[in-house]
Amino acid sequence: MGLVSVVLGVIVAGLAIPFAGVASLGAKTVAQSIDELPEELEARPLAQRSTLLDADGNVLATLYDENRVTVALDQISPRMIEAIVAIEDYRFFQHGALDLKGTVRALVTNQASNSVVQGGSTLTQQMVKLTLITQAETDEERKAATDETYARKLRELRYAIAIEEKYSKEWILERYLNIAYFGDGAYGVQAAARHFFNKNAKQLNLREAAMLAGLVQSPSAYDPTRNPERARERRNVVLDRMAQLNVIEREQADKAKSRRLGLDVQQTRNGCVNSRAPFFCDYVVRYLMEDPALGETRAERKELLYTGGLTVRTTLDVNFQDAADEAVSRHVYPTDQAIGALAMVEPGSGHVKAVAQSRPMGTDRAAGQTFLNYVVDKKYGDANGFQAGSTFKAFVLAAAINQGIPLNTKINSPQSISIREREFTVCDDQPYASSQVWSPKNSTGSGTFDLYRGTTQSVNTFFAQLTQRTGICEPFELAQAMGITLDNPASQMVPSFALGVTDVSPLQMAAAYATFAARGKHCETRPVTAIEDLSGNTLKTYADQCRQVLPSAVADAVNDVLKGVTAPGGFAGRIAPSVPSAGKTGTTNSGMAVWFVGYTPQIAAASMIAGANEQGHWLTLVRQTVGGIYRASASGSGFAGPIWGDAMRAITPYLDPVPFETPARGEIAGFLTPVPSTHGMSIERAQQVLEDAGFTTSVGNAVHSPAPKDTVARTNPTGGTMFGAGDLIVIHPSLGPEPKKKKKKKQQDDDDDDDDDDGRSPGRGRDR
Repeated sequence: MGLVSVVLGVIVAGLAIPFAGVASLGAKTVAQSIDELPEELEARPLAQRSTLLDADGNVLATLYDENRVTVALDQISPRMIEAIVAIEDYRFFQHGALDLKGTVRALVTNQASNSVVQGGSTLTQQMVKLTLITQAETDEERKAATDETYARKLRELRYAIAIEEKYSKEWILERYLNIAYFGDGAYGVQAAARHFFNKNAKQLNLREAAMLAGLVQSPSAYDPTRNPERARERRNVVLDRMAQLNVIEREQADKAKSRRLGLDVQQTRNGCVNSRAPFFCDYVVRYLMEDPALGETRAERKELLYTGGLTVRTTLDVNFQDAADEAVSRHVYPTDQAIGALAMVEPGSGHVKAVAQSRPMGTDRAAGQTFLNYVVDKKYGDANGFQAGSTFKAFVLAAAINQGIPLNTKINSPQSISIREREFTVCDDQPYASSQVWSPKNSTGSGTFDLYRGTTQSVNTFFAQLTQRTGICEPFELAQAMGITLDNPASQMVPSFALGVTDVSPLQMAAAYATFAARGKHCETRPVTAIEDLSGNTLKTYADQCRQVLPSAVADAVNDVLKGVTAPGGFAGRIAPSVPSAGKTGTTNSGMAVWFVGYTPQIAAASMIAGANEQGHWLTLVRQTVGGIYRASASGSGFAGPIWGDAMRAITPYLDPVPFETPARGEIAGFLTPVPSTHGMSIERAQQVLEDAGFTTSVGNAVHSPAPKDTVARTNPTGGTMFGAGDLIVIHPSLGPEPKKKKKKKQQDDDDDDDDDDGRSPGRGRDR
């Protein structure tokens, strides 16, 4: 063994350095160097690109340090195998780790020229070198793997001998074809085949295989995308060599040489910038980087994500994403002094279906591009969030219903009101620790409102007084349970809570309102459902994380109230989709941000526009031109609402017209239901129908009407109007048609009767 080591060491040294250098090396030194080297090389798994898929399994993005997809030898074209062996090591299957014949030839040539003219490395030695380069973790290791020294050659040879003893020729060839660099960012034959010819490695024909085989000697010099003529010349060298070795017929070689390169170059985009949904992709990457299941450190997680060849299955729906992107870009331009954003979340699962913003991903600031993600939570994004205005009133509404405050509770709500802050309570029924006076004002009118109209008209003084009744603690804790980040009670659990006192993201608001849509079940938002390894084995699944945070009947009642916002005549009636929906507007006092959060039983979406310049400093939206329209004022329904409406109408074909559940009578105090029409029924039958509907009844004065005598002439309130369970319905029996001669007097009697009835049921029918 010692003699062999000396001979091999001298031969290899002659390949790497001029002849004069060889003469200065002692045989004993070379032999000791060989014997001291490690005998085995650990062949770690090759770095491969990871793929992000949308909910339907389509490629959303690829992530990689090296663009590689490993394939088995039987998935590589036989022509490719023949071509690479012919041009790189035609005696590969006949020799061991060292090809003595080729090495001696190279040694003689190099000695004659006193330089390195030819290399004698076998495919096995080349594979060892590429493995050492690929697995180098430090600059020192990378330098050692590429230095033109006899020590490197000796090390490669020793490793090659061990590799040949441990693995088959087929294994070595397979690894070589997967590790080799083919230029223009393509590592391995499969990535090269897809990149240059848009086909799999198994489908490569003779001329394509010859071109790829020729690239490995100098991928940059023969790059067909930059130097097509040199690439063709090199391909023809490979074809001639194959013919010379009788691997193919001369006629085959000549025919292939006459053909063009036949490129069909496909760019494999790395990272999120070129993704169909760049900021959703960014959200996925950051979400996974925070997952300790993928590695103990962030460095380990990043390595796995960019080299592990993972398949990441996401929740994105491309139809929803396209709708969101188009809606946002239509209403807010990239270079506007504002940011438009929209997030969509599936109720009952927490699946994030779309994330869109007006400023696209990129480095061109003049074009409005940015890498800052404004849509998602601060943990995974780049913004602290935005004040959500009156969208927070929904939390106070839900707390009020949950506490048993009847929906038909009426509160006198003047244009402005002054309340001492200590009149509000926080947790444990403790008074709010402030003696200051809070003076909210309305922008939507004044009057006496019940919970339906007070909410749908977003009356600030109504909610100030409603918060007095609920206390601040329960709405605060409910918002937390529904996914809103509230971590500073001192500044957030305040009397003005209903007006949106904390910064939130569109994704958080979409998830919170999805809780109402899911009948009180809140699910943590997530963009990923599963991760698979190279073999398709599931490494991890991301299960739904849901819990009931609100009684279903309470959520149903909230939905019933918020349906009024998107109903005809509501603030968002003109922008609503054709399927059942509900929602809430939000506007900050200074006009810094406007919101619309709306939902159906199947999808919740939050749209937002916030004033911001190129440096990210917040501005008012008032008297700005946004989306090509000058805005003298800012409102949630008129400004952010159209983004929501456009997106929701676009996805309506993918939604079922599922109605919201009707709130259960008896469980929700003051729940409003339509008064049944009983005109012409017997008094007894009318009483039964009305009481079955949840109302109480009394019989009032008889009146003349076209209805037959002793049947129902009319009711007060009238049939079809909305009132709460337990409300009193006065039945007026009919006296039959009024005699003509008494028409004037009777009409006066009828008017007097109406006044008396209204007095006996105070507030009914006057402030609906």
